[in-house]
Order: sequence, then structure tokens, then C-alpha cells
Amino acid sequence: MIDAPARILVVDDEVSITEFVSYNLRKEGYEVEIAADGTSAVSMAMANPYDLIVLDVMLPGMDGYEVTQRLRAGNITIPVLFLSARDTELDKVVGLEIGGDDYLAKPFGVRELVARVKALLRRSSTSEHPDSQGIGNEVIEAGGITLDEGTHMANGANGQIDLTPREFELLAALMRHSGKVLSRDQLLHDAWGWEYLVETKTVDTHVKRLRDKLAAAGLDPSLVETVRGYGYRFRVN
Repeated sequence: MIDAPARILVVDDEVSITEFVSYNLRKEGYEVEIAADGTSAVSMAMANPYDLIVLDVMLPGMDGYEVTQRLRAGNITIPVLFLSARDTELDKVVGLEIGGDDYLAKPFGVRELVARVKALLRRSSTSEHPDSQGIGNEVIEAGGITLDEGTHMANGANGQIDLTPREFELLAALMRHSGKVLSRDQLLHDAWGWEYLVETKTVDTHVKRLRDKLAAAGLDPSLVETVRGYGYRFRVN
């Protein structure tokens, strides 16, 4: 049985971008549909089973961030790859915090675009079939935290820890390797499946937020240790 090609929705108000992206993704064998504005993108994503959305941030009217928020509020979990001419760390963190899965700065090349798309589709396929890698339904206990990968819930002595999906995945990666130092590159790969992202400062931002969430839940934020010059480690007593 031959697998059906992945269906991708490309959303951008610049015709040159949609033509460039759609042409090169079709060359890779993907089915591609196009939307020129956020309202159309939401309607199409709600009505069709896409495997990935390539979404410009700076859309007229409803921008890419609002599109993503509406999809996530409607329990649409399609992976989102943001495209944007804005390349600051804050822009990237905002995009990821509201539910985006990756962020590609304009201008970009064909190889990088295709690599990001393949990585997101591979990660999405793995998450739908977690047993294929033997992970995804583990219950991990360390440092007074019980983390259930099957339900995406983490609990401490005072109850549930309020984590975003990114923070949960970061904590899971650290706890899965408790006592071992993980580099920022390893965390990007293990927590989010990013194999082609060059910058790693996003990890530092997420670690700070994770520590704040641990402290708010009455846990010791220093459970996530900084190992200077190497990366981060989940402390085991």
C-alpha cells in the first residue's frame, strides 16, 4: 500500500512567495493548497485534514499568530511552520508560545524550507504513532515530579504544573535523561524535533519560563541546572 502524499496549506499574501513555496513543495511530491489571507486559512484548515501549514506571520487583517491561536482554540493540532521577515528572538518565542512548531526567517532557500517541512512532518507522524519509537506514553518520576507523556500532564506535590506544550516537551526531554547534561542542540532535537535550527537561544528562554513555572508550583526551580559551557541537566538527588 502506497502512503498518500502529505497535504500542505501555504498561506501568504505575496504571490511570489506562495508560487515559490508551492512549486518546490510539489516537486517533493506534496499536495499543496494556497490561501492569501488569515480568514481563508482558518476556514480551510477547519474543513480539511492538512498535514502541515506553512504560514506567513504578517498577513493583512488576521495575522499568522491569530490564525494559529484560533486553530489551537478549535483543537486543530496541525503543525505550523511560520514564515516571517521579522527575525528577532522575541518574535520566534511568541510564535512558538502561541502554538507554532517552527519559525523560518525570510529570505530562505529551497533546501532549508524542504528540510524544515520534512522534519515537521516526520515529527508529526511519530507523535501519532508513539509506540514506533518506544516512547510517547511513558510516566517519568524524578525530583518530586510525575510526568505523564501520554496525557501531557505534569504533577508535583501541590498538584498539576501549568505548562505550555513547549515547556512540557522540554521538561520531558530533561527528565527522560535525568542526571545527564543535554546541550541546547540536543534539547531542540529531543524536545521539538528541530534538526535544522541554527539559533539555540530559544532554549534559554524556555528554560527560564520552565523554572518560573516550577517555582509557581512550589517546586525547586534549580531542579533544572545550568551546566556552564555545556547545556542543562535535570538534577537527581
